[in-house]
Amino acid sequence: MTRRGAGGNHREREEGALVYPAYSRRSRGLSVGINLFPDRKVCPFDCPYCEVFPFKTEIRFSPESMKRALRQILVREAAAVRDICFSGNGEPTLSPWFPEALEAAARIRDELVPQADLVAITSGTGLLDQGIFSLLREAAGSPPALKLWLKLDAGTEGWYRKINRSKIPHRAILGKIREFAGEVPVIIQTMVCKVGGLPPPAEEAEAWETAVLGLALDNAGPEPRGLTGVQIYGKARPAPRDPLAEALDEPFLVSRAASLKKKLERSGRNIPVDIFP
Repeated sequence: MTRRGAGGNHREREEGALVYPAYSRRSRGLSVGINLFPDRKVCPFDCPYCEVFPFKTEIRFSPESMKRALRQILVREAAAVRDICFSGNGEPTLSPWFPEALEAAARIRDELVPQADLVAITSGTGLLDQGIFSLLREAAGSPPALKLWLKLDAGTEGWYRKINRSKIPHRAILGKIREFAGEVPVIIQTMVCKVGGLPPPAEEAEAWETAVLGLALDNAGPEPRGLTGVQIYGKARPAPRDPLAEALDEPFLVSRAASLKKKLERSGRNIPVDIFP
């Protein structure tokens, strides 16, 4: 188990509505973000901890503008860039521009910063669309070696309704994550915080561990697929729904990570479990 996060618990978009450099605690350095929704938030989740405040602008996404801005930033920051990351104001895989933007980002990455990872931070809801599922599977399973950070905040439908507040059934998303992880590598990312003044209950924590452990056990073998890491992170930035969501003390996160790590080790799986308070 590795503890991370001191001194970097916020991300500032220093420049650019489409492309922006930012310190990322989970990337452990400089991440260059690509935002496919510069004009509004687009996400099927309504997480109370989400840092994206309500907004609306006249800015529109343009592939040419994105490519130009990405080149400028990568040339300037080449030595420091840890990854190029699709995140921004919503669920990137649901943008109609995502396939073209992904292809362009991979090509520019290979040209200017081949040492950098290409990452998509996703709720997993895009996997319900077979076209997006296939696109992500292809991108993760071969060049450009896209890394998928898949959200799994809950193990039970009840906690999912509180922390993600989506109309999409939890079992549907979890089923698609399992199917996807059966074919390509994935990293699970989990927010652990209070909702409505209460932490996730013991039965929720146990169900979440069972779900994560299942991803590890179902995908044993020599092929590069299945669960390759777990990121447990805490609420570190203001959110529009505050104080509905609140940060938990770091020892709570440490305890959750230690419990999962122990079960992974007992099952013979040496999978990193990182904490980002």
